[in-house]
Amino acid sequence: MEKFTSITGVAAPMPLVNVDTDMIIPKLFLKTIKRSGLGKNLFDEMRYTENGDEIADFVLNQPAYRKSQILVAGDNFGCGSSREHAPWALLDFGIRVVISTSFADIFFNNCFKNGILPIVLPQEDVDKLMDDANRGANAVLSVDLENQTITGPDGGEIKFDVDAFKKHCLLNGLDDIGLTMQKADAIDAFEAKHAVSAPWV
Repeated sequence: MEKFTSITGVAAPMPLVNVDTDMIIPKLFLKTIKRSGLGKNLFDEMRYTENGDEIADFVLNQPAYRKSQILVAGDNFGCGSSREHAPWALLDFGIRVVISTSFADIFFNNCFKNGILPIVLPQEDVDKLMDDANRGANAVLSVDLENQTITGPDGGEIKFDVDAFKKHCLLNGLDDIGLTMQKADAIDAFEAKHAVSAPWV
């Protein structure tokens, strides 16, 4: 998993509430077990017409936001089914930070496991960042995980909370496999000892 230290980039505003995982990545794209290639179908039903043409006024189709790495979202983002394809699609598009007043628990935890930082803030802070994000190409935010700060285009700073263990994992690029591999020497030692004590296994 790629390490997350800080991100500076244009933030895209998506003030919709209750954006569920089927809106993030519709079920017809869940046939793959690959984490790559899903970005083109992120928010598919909102981004494209039935003929596959782009819907011009959808935020991620607008020139200023096509390469956004930060999403400022409405309340209860990532609700619905527990599909891990949702953070996969966000990450494949290039989004590394999602800011909201609340997230569905499973989606929230899946983000951390896939290198995305979900940030929970009070409504007034989200409103301020949403206003910043509406500035188009000037909607540049800086998110610093080490210092737990978001800096707006005018230099204003907002502090955010993050679980210490999840922060450690993001800063060091550790997903579940990476955490396990940190214990590789102990695992190898156990297996060698077990092979001697129980050779019939």
